Amino acid sequence: MTRSPGRRYGPGLVAVGGAAALLAAAVLTPTLAAAAAATTYYVATTGNDGNAGTQAAPLATIQRAVSLVPASGTIAVRGGTYALTTNIQITRSGTAAAPITLTAYQGEKVTIDGEALPYTPGAVGSTIPSAGRGAIHMEASYWRLTGLEIVHGPYGVYCHNCTGNTFERLVTHDNYETGFQLQGSSANNTILNLDSYHNRDPRKNGESADGLGIKEGSGTGNVVRGARLWNNIDDGFDAWSFSSPITVQGSIAYGNGYNRWNIPSFSGDGNGFKLGGSSGTGPAAGHTVSNSMSFSNAAHGFTDNGNTGAIVISRSTAYRNTKTGFDVDGGSTSRLTANLAVGNATAVALGGSTASGNSWNLGGTWTLLSTDPATITGPRTADGAIPSSSFLVPANGAAVGAKI
Repeated sequence: MTRSPGRRYGPGLVAVGGAAALLAAAVLTPTLAAAAAATTYYVATTGNDGNAGTQAAPLATIQRAVSLVPASGTIAVRGGTYALTTNIQITRSGTAAAPITLTAYQGEKVTIDGEALPYTPGAVGSTIPSAGRGAIHMEASYWRLTGLEIVHGPYGVYCHNCTGNTFERLVTHDNYETGFQLQGSSANNTILNLDSYHNRDPRKNGESADGLGIKEGSGTGNVVRGARLWNNIDDGFDAWSFSSPITVQGSIAYGNGYNRWNIPSFSGDGNGFKLGGSSGTGPAAGHTVSNSMSFSNAAHGFTDNGNTGAIVISRSTAYRNTKTGFDVDGGSTSRLTANLAVGNATAVALGGSTASGNSWNLGGTWTLLSTDPATITGPRTADGAIPSSSFLVPANGAAVGAKI
């Protein structure tokens, strides 16, 4: 009988053939073998990074799980507060067919707290190094982040050169820069049901911290849906210097641009939705906004900010903003259709853009079914959506403005 050539795996242990080799490896390193076989790695505040990452033996840090999880794998984070001393770095990508998931376990409340990180806050006039931006810093593609709360970071989530990611039901608040920022070469990302609020930047006197920024980059297919962006020191949504079209749907921005932190030399802008460039110097990008609301902001409701691209805004509402409801006079190619402007200092600054079927085109007095935002600013529905209400809906039943 002829034996297959043997392999020695350790003192006194010889394996014959592939099956025996696998058995020998498992015998030698049972913890590593168990972890390798798992599709889900668990993290808990009571865990240990020397554990296998099973539900019974969870890891202690999200970073350790990130280093282990394979494409198509899941990191399930148990409830509790994870106080960071170094930020979470996600630099390994999944694939389009096998994305990686980082999620709160079964709806438990997971808080990632960056208060102990550098630049929380940075000194006035300082610059945050790229790798230090974000309690969660991503330079990766094909991930799905769901159900996490990110607070007190130098940015909440910062994603640079990211493609094909889904960010769902994240809450980013009280960070020392923008709550969620996507930039660089970033395409086909979906930001779904984001709540981002109370973000501020003492190091820049309030000039920079938005609820959500998709800026300083390019990439088609980025979609924002169901976002609520409020009480941030600068803008609700900011697309400054992003050269590719962004789609915004069913989102609201309110109360942005006020100096609630008594920051000296305050320079926050206070727009609800800032849709691109600066005084005609930024890239022309044809962003699209539909069924969205902007109210009670310190500056404009919706503004092109000098973006000369073909912006399209439809069925959206600007209400009681301190400046103009719809400020789209930076170019001559934007198009506004069936929008509602009520109670702003000025309804519209149109320039050479075109407008049809809007409240100012139709004329008359526009009475609203409700001016109480309590429902849409309250708890989200079980599936994460903004609750539906009659807030800012025209009493005459006209198909003008947003209905959320």
